[in-house]
Amino acid sequence: MSSPDSPVVFEVNDGVATITLNRPEQMNTINGELGSALIESLREVRNRDDIRVAVITGNGRAFCAGADLRSRADGPAAASGVAGLFRTDDAPGFHEFDAKKPIIGAVNGYALGGGFEIALSCDLLIASEAATFGLPEITLGFFPLAGAPVKLPRGISRTMANDMLFTGERIDAKKAYEYGIVSRVVPADELLPTARAMAAKIASYAPLAVRSMLELVKRQGNLPEGEAMRLASTMRWAIGQTSDAKEGPRAFAEKRTPVFKGE
Repeated sequence: MSSPDSPVVFEVNDGVATITLNRPEQMNTINGELGSALIESLREVRNRDDIRVAVITGNGRAFCAGADLRSRADGPAAASGVAGLFRTDDAPGFHEFDAKKPIIGAVNGYALGGGFEIALSCDLLIASEAATFGLPEITLGFFPLAGAPVKLPRGISRTMANDMLFTGERIDAKKAYEYGIVSRVVPADELLPTARAMAAKIASYAPLAVRSMLELVKRQGNLPEGEAMRLASTMRWAIGQTSDAKEGPRAFAEKRTPVFKGE
């Protein structure tokens, strides 16, 4: 577990990593330290065999209120650390980073600008009733840096996405659910327990099957339907050869809980 004073707090319990953005007095805005720590946390999720799922949330009343505009206002040198969250010369940014494992976003409050884009880069999204989403960049003289103009129109109605992108107006959790941005909206005090329960359920399944399905979901979006179906068939055959794929039906027949080993 990282220090409670770190810009990102990282902890692992029973196969689930919880990544908490931890600049509450600054609304968890992204500066160089937070950006670097977040990428490093995701790298640890990818590289550790004892982690099967991760949850990302924020400390305080914000999930993440976007880039630290004071860093941007201080000029290119100060802003470079912020931009590093999204892309560097030698590594992908958060929106391109592939942790190889499901990432659940637990949006507890304001998810604005780059913070909303962090949420959009998660594989599953749950929101607190207190959550607010928005892309204010157009009102500040630029546009979103980390994929929202691409990902949002692909994930929801193009007209709804354009409404958010071009007006800069915010939407609440209820509207985000109606738009299909989040799959669940829960009371604030139930957010993290709900996200962790979802993560624990996924972590209990065969890890190779989970990772393969995650890869398929991500890859098929850019493929013609026939090619996507052939890819799915190939990947399904490969998973069918694993020990875990035999353990599941065997446990069902024996009326016991399966023990998946990732083999």
